[in-house]
Order: sequence, then C-alpha cells, then structure tokens
Amino acid sequence: MEYQMIKTEQKALEINLNDPIYGTFAEIGAGQEVARNFFQAGAAAGTIAKTMSAYDKTYSDAIYGPETSNRYVCEARLYKMLEHEWTLMEERLSSSRPDATFFVFADTVQAINYSRTIKGNGWLGLRFRLKPDGPYNDMVLHVKMLDTNNRLQQEAIGILGVNMIYASFYFNRDPEKMVQSLVDNIKDRVSIDLLRINGEDFNFFDKRLISLYLIKHHLTKVTLFDVNKESIHASEFLYRGSLMVIRGNFRPPTVVTLDVIKSGFQQFKAESGASEDKLFLMLEMTKEYLTNEHGVIDEKDFLDRADMLLALGHRVLLSNCENHEMLINYLSDYKIANLGLVIGVLELQKIISDKFENNQDGRLLASFGELFSQNIKVYVYPALDPMSGNLTTALNMFVPDKIKFLYHYLLDSKQIIPIHDFTEQNLYIYPNDVLKNIQSGDNTWEQKVPDALVKLIKDRQLFGYNES
Repeated sequence: MEYQMIKTEQKALEINLNDPIYGTFAEIGAGQEVARNFFQAGAAAGTIAKTMSAYDKTYSDAIYGPETSNRYVCEARLYKMLEHEWTLMEERLSSSRPDATFFVFADTVQAINYSRTIKGNGWLGLRFRLKPDGPYNDMVLHVKMLDTNNRLQQEAIGILGVNMIYASFYFNRDPEKMVQSLVDNIKDRVSIDLLRINGEDFNFFDKRLISLYLIKHHLTKVTLFDVNKESIHASEFLYRGSLMVIRGNFRPPTVVTLDVIKSGFQQFKAESGASEDKLFLMLEMTKEYLTNEHGVIDEKDFLDRADMLLALGHRVLLSNCENHEMLINYLSDYKIANLGLVIGVLELQKIISDKFENNQDGRLLASFGELFSQNIKVYVYPALDPMSGNLTTALNMFVPDKIKFLYHYLLDSKQIIPIHDFTEQNLYIYPNDVLKNIQSGDNTWEQKVPDALVKLIKDRQLFGYNES
C-alpha cells in the first residue's frame, strides 16, 4: 500500500487530542518552532507540560552543563538536554500522571545566517515511552536545512519536529514508514543524514536498515554506520581529519578487496602524514550497487554485505552518489584535510573517457576540476585488461590523445597516484565469478575470499551458498 502523507496541522492536533501523550519541549536556536505547531493546532494543554529555550550560553550552561568543544549545535549537547529534561519530567509528573506516555523533545539548531557563511543544520531528539510503565526510547537525528532563507528553515524545523513525534507514537511498528514520514510536507527542504531509533521497543529490527531507508527514500545522499551497527555522523569525528573511501559492491568481498584496502590505505597513510587519531577509512556501498535488475533493493542482501564489511572491521559509508563528485561535495562541509578515493584502473579509464566525450562544449577543465580538486587524491588500483590479459595501471592505461597532457599533469601533481604494493597474482579474481562459484557449489571460491569471511558465508548460507 502506497504511503499517504498527513498534513502537519492534522498530526499536531491528533497528538494534542491523544490524552496519554504528554511532554516537554526544549529548543535552542531557530525559535520555538516545534512547540508553536502544537499551540496553533489547538488543545495543546493536553500535550504540553513545559516549553523552554535557553538562547544565552551562560543560561544554557547553567542548565545543561558546559561544552568543552564550545560547539552547542552538536550531538553531545542534544543528549544532555534529553537527559536533563527527562529526569525533571519523571521527578515532577510521574506520581500525578501515572497513565501518561511521557516524551521530551529537544533540539539545538543553527539556521542560515545573514552572510550565509552558515548553511543551517541541527540535532533533534525525542525521548519517549510507548506505555506508561514501559522503557524509554530515543529517536535522534541530524538535519541539514536546504531552504535559502532563515524563516523557511525555522518553519521546516517546526514541521520536522512534529513529524518525529507523530512517527514515534503512530508508526512505531513500521520502521520504514517512520523514516519515510519524517519529510512529510518538507520533502526536498531538508536532508537527514543521521537517524537513530534505539530502545527496547525497537529491538525487533536491524538498525542498519534505518540507514538504508534514508538512502532509499532520498532523505540524504550519504549516511554512515560503524562496526557496532550504530549510525554515526561525519561532523563528530571527520572534521579536519584525513579520510580514504573505497567504493565497491562487496558481493562478496574477495582477497583482492582485502588487498585494495590494505595497499591503498597504507600508501595513503604514508603520503598524508596524518596522525593515527585523525586518519580514517570507510568502505562505500552505493544505492546503485544495491539495486537489482528490477529496481528493487533486497534488505537481506544489504545486511549480508554489511556483515561482511563489519567482519573485516571497517566503517560503512552508504550513499546515493552516482559519481565521486557528489560524494566529494557532501564531504566538503567537514573541511577534510586529505581525502583519498580508491578507484580501479578500468573505472578510472571510463571516467576519463566519459568526461572527454561529454564535455566537448568547453567545460572539459571544469569537469575535471570537480573530481580532481586540491586536497583530493585518486589512488588507482591496477587490473588485468579483459581483452588482452595484460597488466593495466594508471601509468599505461588508455587515455584519449587530446587530453593526455591533462592526464599527465594530474599524474605529475600527484592527484592521480598509482598503487604500487599490490598482489598481481590475484588480479584474475572477480567478485561476479566468485559469486557464481558460491552459488554453483564450486568450492574454489574459498581460496578467493578472506578467511574471516569463508566461515561466515557457510554458517549463514550467504549469497546463495548451499552446503549440499
């Protein structure tokens, strides 16, 4: 059944008229926009126990404690707000309202400024109970506002807050609908690049699916999760750090995948000069690679691949970036000191040729500049030529004659870097062939997959493996 969007006013009124739902609103920055929607809908006394806002840092610190980073629009601030207000609500109202399903809504938001040096973003959170005597749950998200004026951004935050509360109380048995409904009436006005839904009432599904739904329903271009299956946000660890991203379909990861990771990251580490604590590696899965020939994303297949990468000990970057330029644009907000992209030589050859063929109108240099900007280095992993079987590297691959000068400039300036320390004897291994071996019962696949993954594939019968 197709999802039907509900108007903001209707959502707010339904919540106001639902007697057990009762709570507090604490909003820092961008006005009291969420609470305003409930006041304007009518019958707000049935929902709102308290609204408050501490704009001044001194007042805010006195209530919630100081921030050592001096950043007030951050994840840590939001959790302090939720914890403080939830404790007060339980202390003051538990005895007088034993039948209430309490909630605390909090946000810390920075809207676009007059000079537009701040684009607008925020952290929003909801702590809530689904039953009066039940455990509490948390919904936390990070949002980027896309409107280009302050008033519209404030309005979007107000709508988003209503959507969060409504989704938590009315769609809590359907995680995909919860995610999808967050952008009711503000589609394309916000980008939600982190979403967590945690608590005992939500242990019935794998939380990594939330990241998949964000990508599937176009709520963001990029979202991240770590080896603990927890959603993470780039602003909390990547700012002015050094990052290498390796894109693949990982169906399944092979010994070549492992070699790409090892050799590429070692070279990046040596050449970036970054300290260990500011050096990061992420493996990227794209929506394109997750979508089958019928345009459908198989959730189990996604989780199987994610488990493979978790078993290898790496964070995952999930994206809807059709090309590397879109990923670079997303990451630009975090002022990454060094960004390394690992690309197979045959993929780079296609990118170079496509840019040449599609930019005969004078945009050639600009098109190359979108990918090869100043702090970005493309590390190129070699391959065997599918026709001749000869080794192809960044140094001998085919480049159209008219742009050889440009390509050699990129090599000389070390914006394109050949990966040197690779295992040539494994280059005959291709994931599609390994997948066919697994599905057909040809056990030669076991020598082509990292040891850590062979047992996992067998035990859980992944990728169509059948022991018989």
